[in-house]
Amino acid sequence: MRRLLPFLLFAALPAWAQSDRQPLPAVPPPPPGMEAFDAALEPQVTIVKSEKDTREEYRVKGKLYMIKVTPSVGPSYYLVDRQGDGHFIESDIPNPLVKPPMWVIHSW
Repeated sequence: MRRLLPFLLFAALPAWAQSDRQPLPAVPPPPPGMEAFDAALEPQVTIVKSEKDTREEYRVKGKLYMIKVTPSVGPSYYLVDRQGDGHFIESDIPNPLVKPPMWVIHSW
């Protein structure tokens, strides 16, 4: 019986420790200062299909900033207006604003 008493106390300890905890909320509250969803900031995508390729035109507030061209044969590529002046430059990266750091660590 003396050996059983510490085992019973040890087994009941987790249930006793959790009895005073409050349950966690199902959805965490939004951070302070977070604004409501603005549909005008979401990109509008227009898909134009032709025999040779498919173009996806991305616009924000009516301004065209990126075109994804998917030819019928070959890999897709992006045309991006980086300066906002209407001149599109071919880019392999869909989001040219995100540039990975490329530092030279060692050279011979």
